[in-house]
Amino acid sequence: MNRQKSISKRILKYVITSFMALSLVLLAACGGGSSSSSGGSKGKDTIYLGMVNPPSGFNPINTSDIAGQFAIRVMLDSFLDMTSPLKFQPKLATSIDTTDNQTYTIHLNPKAKWTDGKPVTADDVIFTFNLIANPKSTVAVGSNISTLEGLDANGKLTGGKTSIPDLKKIDEHTVSFKTKTPVDPNYIKEMIGTKIITMPQHVLKDIAPADFANSKYAQAPNVTNGPYKFVTYNKNTYIQYKANNSYYLGKPKTPKFFIKIMQAPNLLSELQAGTIQANASGGIGNLPFQDVDTAKKLKNVTTEIHPQIGFQTMEYNTKTLSNPKIRQAIAYAIDRPQIVDKLLKGNGEIIDGPYTSQSPYLDKSTNVIKYDPKKAKQMLKDAGWDFNKTLNFVVPIGNKVREQSADIIVQNFKAIGVKVKETTYDFPTIMQKGAAGDFDLLLIGFTFNIDPDVSALYGPNGAYNFMKYENPKATKLIADGKSQPDSAKRKAIYSQLQSIWEKDMPVLTLYSDNEVVVKSKDLAYGGASSYWPGTVADFQKWAYKK
Repeated sequence: MNRQKSISKRILKYVITSFMALSLVLLAACGGGSSSSSGGSKGKDTIYLGMVNPPSGFNPINTSDIAGQFAIRVMLDSFLDMTSPLKFQPKLATSIDTTDNQTYTIHLNPKAKWTDGKPVTADDVIFTFNLIANPKSTVAVGSNISTLEGLDANGKLTGGKTSIPDLKKIDEHTVSFKTKTPVDPNYIKEMIGTKIITMPQHVLKDIAPADFANSKYAQAPNVTNGPYKFVTYNKNTYIQYKANNSYYLGKPKTPKFFIKIMQAPNLLSELQAGTIQANASGGIGNLPFQDVDTAKKLKNVTTEIHPQIGFQTMEYNTKTLSNPKIRQAIAYAIDRPQIVDKLLKGNGEIIDGPYTSQSPYLDKSTNVIKYDPKKAKQMLKDAGWDFNKTLNFVVPIGNKVREQSADIIVQNFKAIGVKVKETTYDFPTIMQKGAAGDFDLLLIGFTFNIDPDVSALYGPNGAYNFMKYENPKATKLIADGKSQPDSAKRKAIYSQLQSIWEKDMPVLTLYSDNEVVVKSKDLAYGGASSYWPGTVADFQKWAYKK
């Protein structure tokens, strides 16, 4: 009996020891181990970035969420980066130029190559553009190329064509294309230069366009051209990358890079512990404002606050809420000042429409809907609202302020007798429910562009038009705005659009919150930029101080 007890004790000790060892290995793999993530001498081979939204996917041409786009940019390069408003920096392309605002030329960096050693060529660019334009391919960036000759408003070929006319290979590293009409060069540089991700033709040419979205490459790109290579994605926990040591813009200074996915309230404690070196910001990694004062007092980080072009919205399902008067009434019921004052601690602004105060296209004469619950209730009565109806209110988790704003909105609805059922989901599920129209009201945030084109939200086939909104006059003006090369005339067009959107109310902008950028003092370079899109510009330079 004693011998059996002795054996049992040894087995138990072995199991406990093995479990502890395994736990430490897993913890290190997730970035939780202090020796690999605190910025100490043993941890200077890995940088960890905190993000609150998990990516919806890694498909370079069909990822519409900011978290997914950001994750892709770690491993795949755009032609250009925009480091500050309308200031462009060469990347995969040394330049995109034109002499007549209609024929554009992309000059590829001749040193660029794929991680399998093959060069990035004009053939890859032409392959990518034609794949996006193919009617059988599912994409989120079709509108970005819709100004090109031969494509419809969704950026798709018509009449059975399989290649874009006037998309030409000049030489191995030069491509030209033509737009339907003259187009503002800054539009092309931003919407194509910083948004279109080139893919390897030699790897993907045998995949049918209709099958690409479900291909292995679209799930986990394994031949890339960016500063880091994709290693693995542990769903809703972390994304792991390793350095592309043959990167054409220079070997990354840090061998490993992790994006850690967490709830927003955890960002502060991880920054304080040194288990992440920065927050992602950009609407996908904002530090809760109630934590800002504490963050400013931490000795191991720097904290900055910046206005941004991103904003949070409440989309209306215009099929279930078809009367614009009802949508307007609901807008009057929401106490947006309380959201800004209480949740953002004053670090934000209230706007109506898709342009913040950072945009030169904001029409300040547009009326901002004021909080007026009495007016809201009367408007609902006048519009024949059924107060027995329960609204399906869908809210994404991860962004704590947005979650808390939903609580305020629910209370606002109850105050005027509107019934509502709030349900919460992770972000990939939110995107699915949005696309399926499985909601009455849906909270979602956007960070678009300095360029005023927001057809992705308001266009009838826009990737984010979960509202199913369509107004023929607005659709025409959106097309006119895209194709107008004169900045002053474009501004007049977008002013008209803001007036229409105010009346139609397919989506209510709730607030634009300032960005809180927190970085470890151990970093010599890296972390979110003051102008968030510039964050993706130079991942290869991110490094610890020596």
